Amino acid sequence: MARDDAEYVEFVEAVQDRLRRTAYLMTGDWTLAADLTQEALIKVYVAWPKLERKGGLASYARRTVVSAAIDHHRKRARRPEVLVYHHTDHAVGEGDGAGDRADRALVVQALRKVPERQRACIVLRYFEDLSVAETASILKCSEGNVKSQTSHGIAALKRELAALGMPSLTLPMGA
Repeated sequence: MARDDAEYVEFVEAVQDRLRRTAYLMTGDWTLAADLTQEALIKVYVAWPKLERKGGLASYARRTVVSAAIDHHRKRARRPEVLVYHHTDHAVGEGDGAGDRADRALVVQALRKVPERQRACIVLRYFEDLSVAETASILKCSEGNVKSQTSHGIAALKRELAALGMPSLTLPMGA
């Protein structure tokens, strides 16, 4: 294995679970999340020799996963599909109780109905704990756009959760 390949493998081992979680939060499907993560990591591998090693790797990988999820959503939107929600025991956040798992499942179900750019902002800001500037960099948009999309996304998420019988919403980090 070449020196760069060993460094790449070490990088993948360090970030793949977090990238997969991000993809899951974007799609609501663990299998699809694994596929999108693999697709993104292949793109990272291809670009590996050109990537900046000082913090740019994780950001590039995260951006690639989010873009893959958005692209998948756009492709799926062009063809009709019956959406079926499948309950999963995979944790999205902290907590072990059945109530916590049920709440997380409802959040993921509601998150899937939020428009893709708004969903990306919510996932990156609140679940990945990124700043407005970092989110703007990943999504290649202005900080004002991130704030606006996040605000609209939270409102949409709250509406979806209320429709599912979960009227209150506490996000993992402060706004």
